[in-house]
Amino acid sequence: MTGPGAKPAGAPEEPPSRLHGVAFAAAFVLSAAGLALAVNQVFNLGLFGFRPISTAFHYLVIGLFGAIALLAVPATRRQAHRVPWFDWVLAAALVGLGIWLAASALTIQLRGWNAAAPFWPTVLAGAFTAIVLEGVRRTGETILFFVCLVFGAYPLFADAMPGFLWGVQLDLPGTIQEHVFGTESVIGIPMQVVADMLIGFLVFGVVLSATGGASFFMNFALALMGASRGGPAKVAVVSSALFGMLSGSPTSNVLTTGTLTIPTMKRCGYPPHYAGAVEACASTGGALMPPVMGAAAFIMASFLNVPYAEVVLAAALPSALYYLALFLQTDLFAARNHLHGVPREEIPPLWPTLAGGWYYLAAIVGLTVLLIVYRIEAQAPFWVSLFLLGVALLRRRATGFGLRAFVRLVVESGEAVARLVSLIAGIGLIIGGMSVTGVANSFSRELVQYAGGNIALLLFFGAATSFILGMGMTASACYIFLAIVLAPALVTAGLDPMASHLYVLYWGLVSFITPPVALAAIAAAFVAKANPMQTAVTSLRIGVLLLLLPVFFVLQPALILRGDLGTILLATVTASVAILVLASAFEGHLYRVGALPPWARVVLGAGALLMLAPEPTTDLIGLGIVAAGVVAATLARPATRSG
Repeated sequence: MTGPGAKPAGAPEEPPSRLHGVAFAAAFVLSAAGLALAVNQVFNLGLFGFRPISTAFHYLVIGLFGAIALLAVPATRRQAHRVPWFDWVLAAALVGLGIWLAASALTIQLRGWNAAAPFWPTVLAGAFTAIVLEGVRRTGETILFFVCLVFGAYPLFADAMPGFLWGVQLDLPGTIQEHVFGTESVIGIPMQVVADMLIGFLVFGVVLSATGGASFFMNFALALMGASRGGPAKVAVVSSALFGMLSGSPTSNVLTTGTLTIPTMKRCGYPPHYAGAVEACASTGGALMPPVMGAAAFIMASFLNVPYAEVVLAAALPSALYYLALFLQTDLFAARNHLHGVPREEIPPLWPTLAGGWYYLAAIVGLTVLLIVYRIEAQAPFWVSLFLLGVALLRRRATGFGLRAFVRLVVESGEAVARLVSLIAGIGLIIGGMSVTGVANSFSRELVQYAGGNIALLLFFGAATSFILGMGMTASACYIFLAIVLAPALVTAGLDPMASHLYVLYWGLVSFITPPVALAAIAAAFVAKANPMQTAVTSLRIGVLLLLLPVFFVLQPALILRGDLGTILLATVTASVAILVLASAFEGHLYRVGALPPWARVVLGAGALLMLAPEPTTDLIGLGIVAAGVVAATLARPATRSG
């Protein structure tokens, strides 16, 4: 999940905010109203007797927060520092349309306006759709805007499409009515999840950042392991994991934590491209790190109709294995190149650091307990945010948190919600277009038939499609699209539903560290002053497990904690050993053996991959190859033993 508090100006993902002066005041009013509305709905408070039905609430969320996005994000670069008159008109129109739709919500349902609506409501719905498209154009990538536009208009020409792309055709008024008045498009499942559950998590991310959470996580990781061999890289891995799970945006995470970790890694001897690659991989993995994994994970729980806690538990082991691989590779690289840690005089003392920020760790622990034990997903982040705000006020001399900071926090929270709401409203047009025409179901069915029951071919189709879409979409947009057209095909082929959806999510993030796009790697290269393509290639090597893990846990659901305890323990131990060996092969250094010759790296790498494959036979063969490789490498290089 993202929030302006976690995104410094200049981040390539989004334009700088224009919220100052009158625009800031307007954004504060809209943000305060929207957040109060969300709290009223989530806790069922009925403030002033106001209890809107769910669809009315969703329309109001789009109207209020969508208007903030139109004020904050410019239409073109020329308006990057001021809000022109037409943006005020668009924002006011969206607020007005949102209020009108909310007031008409019961009429829309009772009279079936999604199938047949009067003329003027249809015209107003058309204006609402156009503004929603403008919102997604501003807050998303250009390719996402065109995907939303084409699939939103798909019902207009669906009957002219060939084969499984053929669908039910609608005229323009009918298409608009389905998108705006129906419950499968603009206010479909993704928007329902955002409005009903995610707003609190977005607020929590902003509160954590605004009260100094990012600095605490960095200092805490530095105090724990900064002085160890290759300490700065380990600090990058740990701090990016902790902060990334709350920001949810790989590129923004790079530009937040990377500005501190990358220069420190360089000073301690890591090459610029390697330092950038470590930060890019660590930041990308943060979007998959429980307990807060970003918007896509909550939408996944809704698609699968399971508690969010199940998604958290399923993602825990793969995430831990991924960060284990990063941690081991940075340590092995440091061992091979004789790198040291940060000088002790530059490291903050552990206990004073904890004493000054223990409540951040308590907040994360509390959030995890509320999510997994009590399972109050929608209310949990609000309670934890309230706790952090209370501590910040009690410690305001140390934190500097006062009225001005609180007002800024409200606006930043509103802007964070606004950007996500604008994206999800546009993505809803994709879902609506494919659902009303029936293409979503036929696409999955035909994909299974084309694969001919071949799981490997189906996984390849899934990986390729996810990777390509991930180049131009946010992780949430990519996941939502593929959860509709691809994940059902994987489930139909007999694969575990949770594993299938996680597979799509993982591969949608791969493009952040994979050439030619590699947005996170390029952002890290900018910070590191390194060659972008060299950084991207190194990121792919260091983060290769991000590509391999989804294949392995789809074929072996024990890696997502599905199955009996013995199978899960065996899979965990085997995968952990394989990752250690694979990291050694990539970095050319093995603990207690030392530097590895090229032939030994190939042998160990092959053995490790066999051990990761989900078959007892391949585990034994791989273990045998690894053992033979270690013995041979030890005998061949007896004088190079090293830690």
